[in-house]
Amino acid sequence: MCLLQALFVHYNLLSTFHKKLMKRNSIVLVILLTIFFVSQNRLLAQHLPDKKLEVKLKNLLDSFHGTAGIYARNLKTGKEVAINADTIFPTASIVKIPILIGIFNKIQQGEFTYHQPLTYRDSMAHGGSGLMQFFKDSTKTDLSNAITLMITHSDNTAAIWCEKLAGGGVTINEWLSSHGFQSTRVNSRTPGRKDDYAQYGWGQTTPREMANLLVMIREGNAVSPAASERMYRILTHVYWDEYAISQIPPYVQAASKQGMVDASRSEAVLVNAPHGDYVFYIATKNNTDQRWKPDNEAWELARKVSSLLWNYYEPHLKWKPAPGYGDYFK
Repeated sequence: MCLLQALFVHYNLLSTFHKKLMKRNSIVLVILLTIFFVSQNRLLAQHLPDKKLEVKLKNLLDSFHGTAGIYARNLKTGKEVAINADTIFPTASIVKIPILIGIFNKIQQGEFTYHQPLTYRDSMAHGGSGLMQFFKDSTKTDLSNAITLMITHSDNTAAIWCEKLAGGGVTINEWLSSHGFQSTRVNSRTPGRKDDYAQYGWGQTTPREMANLLVMIREGNAVSPAASERMYRILTHVYWDEYAISQIPPYVQAASKQGMVDASRSEAVLVNAPHGDYVFYIATKNNTDQRWKPDNEAWELARKVSSLLWNYYEPHLKWKPAPGYGDYFK
């Protein structure tokens, strides 16, 4: 009888243990399945087109006299719009974002410090936008000033200097290629890219790639988290805010870079919106309207696209530029 009781107790113990094990395994299985399906949904969301927004944006781009492309993505939902998003466009001054990454890569490698002392020579002066071309010969400055002027004021002289310090187009392009950017390249002063320079100028990219490069910086994945943070902060301080940025509330942070030549006007913007970040790249080329006037068609398109996106992603805020704000563009 004692043996039967012992066996019965042993059976109950095994049964209880088995039930607990099965319950624990079931919990683990539920957790693993939840993680799997959440991750799968996020992956799917990254490639899920926003058809409603696409129709709205396409209506704007279809009326443009030239070639226009856009890539837009809500970073919270992953929904995207891609219209001519893999078409190559000239970057103009937006090439300064890859140059920015190139020089920070050199800083990361220990070749320079952020405040590396530099001496400006007037033989380095290059026309176009920027302030450095007006520096006196032998002016003492540092690398942070050159970097900041390159981005905030789109300073060409500073950018060419930073490009050289970064190792030139070959080195910058190697970084881009190794990080999966197939079309974004520096062409100017870069061996083997003479034909590309003739077609696209200083640099080239696609709306999708340049938007993704901006996201890479935002998420701390360009060079290093610390370098990305510093680069992103610089990109939020641009002077040229009369185009797409003008349609975003002044109290909302946005990182951006603008590129402008006669027949091509483009803009990369990442907005830290209240209900979730979003990024967009509006690119144009073969522009019929090549005037350098505030109502240039490409600049108007950038404003319309930016306004549409802001109101689409933040419909309840009901913000719009103050009456008369456009007078400051004149």
